[in-house]
Amino acid sequence: MIGRLLRRDLRRTFAGNALLPIIFFLLVAALMPFAVGPDGKLLARVGPGLLWVAALTAALLPTERLIEPDRASGHLDQLALSGLRMEEVAAVRMLAHWLGFGPPLMIAAIPAAALLGMSGEALARTLLTLAIGTPGLAALAVATASLTAGLRQASALGALLLLPLAIPLLIFAASAAGDPRAGALQLEAAVSLFLVAGAPFVSGAALRAART
Repeated sequence: MIGRLLRRDLRRTFAGNALLPIIFFLLVAALMPFAVGPDGKLLARVGPGLLWVAALTAALLPTERLIEPDRASGHLDQLALSGLRMEEVAAVRMLAHWLGFGPPLMIAAIPAAALLGMSGEALARTLLTLAIGTPGLAALAVATASLTAGLRQASALGALLLLPLAIPLLIFAASAAGDPRAGALQLEAAVSLFLVAGAPFVSGAALRAART
């Protein structure tokens, strides 16, 4: 049952506007040189942090489509009747969401880094932080989508919830990408692991409340 649910979520993730987060990510990287100016050293210095801000926004874009359509259509009730716990549903949704934006974002980071004039070493560090941190972003997105399911202006509320919670992950990831000796990579990994481990339980409780 979980395998069928994952396949369904993946099909929905890659259908429709699946490329929108990637396009947005590349647009931010392409437009930043116009905003900052032609200073190559400055662009290279702020590049890792900029890519992480773009990654955060890309993870947030599809939040309103993660949970609410299934709640409104009654699909969550069907999953519950089939014997699946809401925590399992949330964990599968997290995995599908991450597969939909995490690996494509890391691929898109290569041309984005070229646009920003980042060195190969800086790009490698940024890719490592994206690999570690994007699962945490996916967990946050699913948790906030679950907490705001059924509410008016859910996308705006989701942004207000997700952005402050993502600040520690963003700070440690940008620091690790800029200076690997600072120990920030370990802190980023700890924050991401905490989010991935805790989000299914938060989401499960919110989904049970949304069904009642």
